[in-house]
Amino acid sequence: EVQLQASGGGLVQVGGSLRLSCTTSGFRFDDYSIGWFRQAPGKMREGVSCISSSEGIAEYSDSVKGRFTISSDNAVSTVYLQMNSLKPEDTAVYFCAAEEYGSCDTVHWTNSRIYDNWGQGTQVTVSS
Repeated sequence: EVQLQASGGGLVQVGGSLRLSCTTSGFRFDDYSIGWFRQAPGKMREGVSCISSSEGIAEYSDSVKGRFTISSDNAVSTVYLQMNSLKPEDTAVYFCAAEEYGSCDTVHWTNSRIYDNWGQGTQVTVSS
């Protein structure tokens, strides 16, 4: 059974940092790309970042580029999202998702429909 679990959220002040983790199990990690999405109250789910360790590709949305860094540790089948210089507009529930044989295609990676499996979210709140 494919499982993903996001963790590491919390309350942080503007300019602070958090590291989210997406722990996965039940599938061959190298065969999947992992995306991070977020959803704020009243807003649509937004693609934040994507990593394909097999392709050596990482993508970021314009809103987080230069502040967030995605990485993966294949040995423990975990993807991380290091979030620095956090802003109030980063406040949202963050989700990780897996796409089988995904490659973080530049055009499609932000489309939540292409991801086969989702974990539960973790709340990130940035206070001003």
